Amino acid sequence: MLRIAGLSRSYGDRFAARDITLEIPHGAFIGVIGRSGAGKSTLLRMINRLVDPTAGTITFEGLNVTALKGGALRSWRRRCAMIFQQFNLVGRVDVLTNVLMGRLGHMPGWRAMLKAWSHEDRVIALAALEQLDIAALAAQRADQLSGGQQQRVAICRALVQEPDLILADEPIASLDPRNTKVVMDALLRINREFGITIICNLHSLDLARTYCDRLVGMAQGRVVFDDVPAALTEAVARELYGLEAGDVMAPAVASQAVVPA
Repeated sequence: MLRIAGLSRSYGDRFAARDITLEIPHGAFIGVIGRSGAGKSTLLRMINRLVDPTAGTITFEGLNVTALKGGALRSWRRRCAMIFQQFNLVGRVDVLTNVLMGRLGHMPGWRAMLKAWSHEDRVIALAALEQLDIAALAAQRADQLSGGQQQRVAICRALVQEPDLILADEPIASLDPRNTKVVMDALLRINREFGITIICNLHSLDLARTYCDRLVGMAQGRVVFDDVPAALTEAVARELYGLEAGDVMAPAVASQAVVPA
């Protein structure tokens, strides 16, 4: 269980996130929705401790995440993998090496500095690429791939961390509808097959309804909606998005999510 209590982040007198309280059970697929600037990215970055909260606590299975420093914080970031909108791959490096970067947290410091991957590390990385149907691209440079392929590589890198949580910050924002579906189906498959908790920032309400078990709506840094997708009415959407509600509720994928049998 991930517990967030009274979490806030301020910059002077401006709050990017304010008094957020949530409980997220193991194995959930949570969609965080809201317009740009609502605090979605700040929330995910506070959970991963890329941004330090100015108030409140984050605990995970009894671990006080907000108090972690040094090696303990690095260990948490291994357990709490991030997927970013812009992929954050090393373009001039091959796909397999980019995925292997996710194994650094499992290695002694000297091996990590030398990037001395073990046979086991390589097997794990190749298995992840196989899971996302891109093993054939292992030897290609990352900057030669399409956006959708790059994001799948980024998901593989997160997966080989063997995390308890995956935090996906607008992972499909720069993708076309076809690649959007491929990436969201991949995240759903990881959630269902491996039981990994996923918290995913999304702009499209239709995507959020299709893929997520529960939706957390944010506005002006606060949580203003927390319920199952069926409870997300047009009235709630207008409260979250204002005049943008019609745009974010437009169909985003041509077919339903692929759920493993």
